[in-house]
Amino acid sequence: MTFLLNRIIAAHGGLERWKRFNTVEATIVTGGAFWGMKGLRQDADPREITVSLTEQKASVIPFGAANHRTAFTSGRIAIETTDGKVIAERLDPRTAFGGHGKTTHWDPLHRAYFNGYALWTYLTTPFLLTLPGVVIQEQEPWREENETWHRLRAYFPQHVATHSEAQDFYFGDDLLLRRHDYNVDVAGGFAALQRAYDYRETNGIRYPTKRRTFARGADDSAVEEPLMVSIDLSNVRFT
Repeated sequence: MTFLLNRIIAAHGGLERWKRFNTVEATIVTGGAFWGMKGLRQDADPREITVSLTEQKASVIPFGAANHRTAFTSGRIAIETTDGKVIAERLDPRTAFGGHGKTTHWDPLHRAYFNGYALWTYLTTPFLLTLPGVVIQEQEPWREENETWHRLRAYFPQHVATHSEAQDFYFGDDLLLRRHDYNVDVAGGFAALQRAYDYRETNGIRYPTKRRTFARGADDSAVEEPLMVSIDLSNVRFT
């Protein structure tokens, strides 16, 4: 790890502490205009998410029906009942996004896959930057909101399911995450930025409980309207 990344990891609770846990669970409420662009209805009902900290694996419940949940891994997405009966399944799910643009409509498995890898990415940041095969490059500092932020560029290996190969992570003077830039490859590769804030601490791990995603302009600033995605977390548990 770079010296800066070491300090960032320490500010979020430290790698030794992180490795004591296998999963993180939380209550999530999601909104924003992106879902309507994909032909999907998004309500404000709370859902429960479970993300593995040792492998790419995540689940959201309920999903479509009260007794349905998602089952995400990097090479498979499924919708299943709470007793494990498979309702729908797609292997090699990334290929199902071929030719998609920002407003291409999604079916439930598209949505489930996107939710799975996105939530896994968010809930394991910044610790996922220490995974084998992830290449980190420190970039020039970024000035925003009267602050100067540290900026790390990460290049993810092909086997890691996430938004895009190259992503930028911005950290304040306190070394906590402020912003996350990426391209949404499964939706035509449009440029996005996500603001992260309202930090909390559980079991010694620090994490943002609010995220707001916007399209990213040519000058790397946020296109403020519309708000693409909102994510609010509560009742976070590490086990």
